[in-house]
Amino acid sequence: MTGNKHDAEDIVSETLIKAIDNIEKFRGESAFGTWLYSIALNQSRAFLAKRKQADLQEIEAYLPGKQGEDMHQNRSIQLFDWQDPHSQLEASELKEIIQQAIDLLPIKFKEVFLLRYYEELSIKEIAKMTNESIASIKSRVLRAKLAVRDNLSKRFEERYGQKMS
Repeated sequence: MTGNKHDAEDIVSETLIKAIDNIEKFRGESAFGTWLYSIALNQSRAFLAKRKQADLQEIEAYLPGKQGEDMHQNRSIQLFDWQDPHSQLEASELKEIIQQAIDLLPIKFKEVFLLRYYEELSIKEIAKMTNESIASIKSRVLRAKLAVRDNLSKRFEERYGQKMS
């Protein structure tokens, strides 16, 4: 949901600290994992709200030569991967296109989509952690899936000049 690993790691840390500080509030009405996901979801929402207020980049992004160093490090890691470079490039491009389609979703659809398909949580678990009805979550997941599909269809149609079925 954050779009980068560093922010996601910060949210995980904050989630664990909050869970430890509030462990006495866990009532056991749901699974511990569901309770923990609820905290993480709330931390993510708070983070996104803060980022929306002040959309600043990290200082490292402004340092000269930093991007080149990261690219060099990533290349050296990939040199030892014996997969076909063409396949890797296609897979990388496809992941990027899918991520862009997901990023276009409104937050209320993005969060349920990620929880359902990336975290592989059940509809019932998502409903419990978001305090929404199962029907509402089913509807949001379906609408998110359709929006991603439509976006991808348009992208591939533009790219390959034919309608995807």
